[in-house]
Amino acid sequence: MDPALPVTQLRALSHPVRMRILGLLRTLGPATATLIARRLGLNSGATSYHLRQLAEHGFVEEAPGMGTKRERWWRAVSQMTSVPEPDDPDDEGRDATDAFHHMVVGQQAQRMQTAAERRGGEPQEWRVVTSISDAALAVTAEQAREIQHRFESLIWEVLEEHGGPPGPVGEGERRFNVVVSTFVDAEEPAWDAQDGG
Repeated sequence: MDPALPVTQLRALSHPVRMRILGLLRTLGPATATLIARRLGLNSGATSYHLRQLAEHGFVEEAPGMGTKRERWWRAVSQMTSVPEPDDPDDEGRDATDAFHHMVVGQQAQRMQTAAERRGGEPQEWRVVTSISDAALAVTAEQAREIQHRFESLIWEVLEEHGGPPGPVGEGERRFNVVVSTFVDAEEPAWDAQDGG
């Protein structure tokens, strides 16, 4: 599992525009601030600022061999960011991690809802690989950590096998998202006689 991100790095990433920029670079490949600005409906000054912040904290870098002194091309440093809970967080670290998780859950929920709305118009070959699966398990914290580790290990394995460089997709290919989310569920009291069972 990845080490926990420092608070300053986590805060730099905890911005919706920066997350979107990073996602575009991971998906479409290198781009300039101007290209990103057009895609997001922003001005290039704003996207340049966000790119510099992402670069300062190690999420993006200048794309080698591309661009000029006047026009910088940027690329994502990695194809995935995993944000584990620090082993012994202080209040600032816990707050930063919670804010990041809250933002990402909102973004992922929106993307999943959009995909669900498009699903009716998808060809059958793509409908059958679109799934939602869940399971509620009674486990200890140690067992939960092992389950989480196994899912994340599988994601890294799949990325190594299928995670080519970002850019245009090949013939017959589509972008396919895999979201792994593990969380502690709300406590549900046991059935009792008052439930009418």
